[in-house]
Amino acid sequence: MDLNAVRTFTAIAENGQFQATADELGITQQAASKRIAALERELSVRLFTRTARGVSLTVDGQAFLPHARELLRAAERATAAVAPGRRALRIDVVSRRIAPGNILRDFYQQHPGIDLDVVALVNANAEAALAEVTAGTIDATFRSLRETRLMVPDGLRAARVIDDRHELLVGPRHPLGKAKAVTLDNLTAHPIWMPGMVDPEPVGYYADLAKTFGLTIDTIGPSFGYEALLAEIAESNQLATFIGEGSRYLWPESYDLRRIPITNPTPVYPLSVIWRAANTHPALADLLDYLQARHQTRAGSDVWAPDWAR
Repeated sequence: MDLNAVRTFTAIAENGQFQATADELGITQQAASKRIAALERELSVRLFTRTARGVSLTVDGQAFLPHARELLRAAERATAAVAPGRRALRIDVVSRRIAPGNILRDFYQQHPGIDLDVVALVNANAEAALAEVTAGTIDATFRSLRETRLMVPDGLRAARVIDDRHELLVGPRHPLGKAKAVTLDNLTAHPIWMPGMVDPEPVGYYADLAKTFGLTIDTIGPSFGYEALLAEIAESNQLATFIGEGSRYLWPESYDLRRIPITNPTPVYPLSVIWRAANTHPALADLLDYLQARHQTRAGSDVWAPDWAR
């Protein structure tokens, strides 16, 4: 149903005059008459009858009027629901356990008035996630962009905002379990276990890291979940894995797992935030400002990132 015709109908019902309504709506009287005629054809009824002073509602017009007003109110509510700042800001953090999820939580704690919808496209690769941003299904995502070589599709923008520093996670019986810090050279004799990794971005990143520093990083085999991985590392005197400084995992105190800093240099997993250039959501602007300011304060020269991320 043509909402302009419905709007014209309610205005004429209130004014009782076609000309006065046309002037109010900024259209000609002929245009107003055509709108009402089209609406009457669609409804198969007469809505107005002519009087000496103008027009008045027919019985059918009186029956239609409250519904016409509700249609216009519904249209106003629908428009307001997607007006900038009215709907929730929808952000993909890939996984709620890793750095983007925790950084977004910190952002929300500083901006508690923002309506935020946090999603985790765990099984979506970078191409699929960027397609979601392009389509407007999500407002932004976090990706390394390795597979796209830092290029994004037309209409999207990207900014590197996270360098998640790596730590070594080992159990109490691992040879490095008592170390206060380790270097990448220390790790050449100790295989790193990261099973179940299938996303081309992290797989490629860890292949670059292994090649550069002569590490053995095993990504082969199924993943039975983080809980199973942590349990096996806790019981092993050989298994170790990488964990991001910005990630948050919980395990029983009896596991006695150790997060050991890696230094000289510290490998970082680079993540960019990607958003649609035409997106005018005011909370998105706040988030981008927060991410870029945070990244600037944490920048350092003691880190390693692959050539494609420099």
